[in-house]
Amino acid sequence: MTTRNIKHWFDSGTPYIWLNAGAVTISVLLVMGLLFLIAYRGLSHFWPSEIAEFQLTEADSNTITVIGEMVEYETVQRSRLPEGDIRIPESEELVSRTLIKMGNRDYFGLDFMWVVDLAVRDIKYPNDLMAVERHEWGNLYGYLVSVKQNGEELGDKASNLWVLFQEQIIASQDVHNEIEHVEKDLIGDINYKMERLRLKQRSLERSGITADSAQLRETTEQQRLLDEEYNSYSSQLGNLYERLNQFSFVTRLSDGREVELPLAQVVRAYQPNNMNIAEDIIHYLMKLWEFVSDEPREANTEGGIYPAIFGTVIMVLIMAVMVTPFGVVAAVYLHEYAKQGPLVRTIRIAVNNLAGVPSVVYGVFGLGFFVYFVGGNIDALFFSDSLPSPTFGTPGLLWASLTLAILTVPVVIVSTEEGLSRVPRAIREGSLALGATKAETLFRTVLPMTASAMITGLILAIARAAGEVAPLMLVGVVKLAPSLPLDGNFPYVHLERKFMHLGFHIYDVGFQSPNVEAARPLVYATALLLVLLIIILNLAAIRIRNKLREKYRASEQH
Repeated sequence: MTTRNIKHWFDSGTPYIWLNAGAVTISVLLVMGLLFLIAYRGLSHFWPSEIAEFQLTEADSNTITVIGEMVEYETVQRSRLPEGDIRIPESEELVSRTLIKMGNRDYFGLDFMWVVDLAVRDIKYPNDLMAVERHEWGNLYGYLVSVKQNGEELGDKASNLWVLFQEQIIASQDVHNEIEHVEKDLIGDINYKMERLRLKQRSLERSGITADSAQLRETTEQQRLLDEEYNSYSSQLGNLYERLNQFSFVTRLSDGREVELPLAQVVRAYQPNNMNIAEDIIHYLMKLWEFVSDEPREANTEGGIYPAIFGTVIMVLIMAVMVTPFGVVAAVYLHEYAKQGPLVRTIRIAVNNLAGVPSVVYGVFGLGFFVYFVGGNIDALFFSDSLPSPTFGTPGLLWASLTLAILTVPVVIVSTEEGLSRVPRAIREGSLALGATKAETLFRTVLPMTASAMITGLILAIARAAGEVAPLMLVGVVKLAPSLPLDGNFPYVHLERKFMHLGFHIYDVGFQSPNVEAARPLVYATALLLVLLIIILNLAAIRIRNKLREKYRASEQH
């Protein structure tokens, strides 16, 4: 190819088209690869892994037995290995080792251990090895020895012991769910009513109403009825706990010890070495459903993340409701009503600069202005009976949503202004020439044509707000929320409550968990769920935008 042809080829722009296409392709492949890695590392965690029984030789030639799941393999320099664990030949510079999840943390002190492959004498996969998921202390691995009721053994060890064990687990779970219903729903509602009644009594007393007044007598009678109801549920709860604590099971650990544990601790038990592919799939789907629908346990390293999903969605929805009108009104004023000059240009520069302010600064602002100033004054004016316990003068869902609304409002303003600038001036002048007022022109002609730009700004705001963590740590998000912001108690939506968030859950599990190895797969799974949630919210907003575009085009054709 001659120099002239090369110059003509570059002048035609073809190389730049291919370069742009290559850059886009590489970016898409990188994003898809990242999503695939997150999905694989996160979703594979729920598949039932086989449990192995290892025979290990220690440095003093003693043999020990370890039971657990093989989690990870790696090859390391022998200098990285602890000295004295095993005798390694001098010729071996690289040593392979396996990370084993051995569970039984309450008995062995740790969940995971690295095993040098040279120390492994034998590996077996007995069919009767079981994994027991517990409400506390993580997984337990061992052999089922017996099932007991009030200290007496049940069933025949040779035949139906495992079936009996599963039946008692199901029965215990039913009792556990009933206890949870009584504690959280029934007694929780009574406690809420008692607190409201206490505040009402305090308000009456502060207003000077005497103890023999009809209002105070009525509140006293309501208090008595609530106390009776509370005592009734407490008695019912005691009976349920008595039923729950009747059953226990005995298991044999890897060191030969036989320990007895209450069935009340068990979430589920299974024998992965004895399961077929259909049972593996059913177990996998059950674990996935538990992950998205249940509450967390074990310092957020076990169980589900439903409160974090709920908190993220409701926070984003409240933020969207708040940011859209403020952003649109500000953009309309700047573009349609404000006199263009140095002041308006300065405001636009300030709005654009706000988009680059670190998010943690917004968190500090939200804490100082919304929580302490606005919330403190609201408490002083409307919730003085609750003081010194704050109601709105503490971080909560409302202040988190407002903080993110301020954080994302520059995006909505800029996007809406761009949409307003794309509306031809002739359309405005034609509407005014036909006798419409400026407000009618704005609401009936200009804003409908700008709807897609407004939704675009909202999409960008949702994408940014859903992934923010730093400001939320200051204005409302917590590691574990005792109750959801939405329940059956008036006013039903409790904006003053603290809440859980997927982004903070990832940070907490990944960096604050005392059991890093156990929490690592959940970091990937939660990150994947956060990405999917943002995609779903964005797709919903995009669908609304496309419908608005079609509606406007149809009306334009008519």
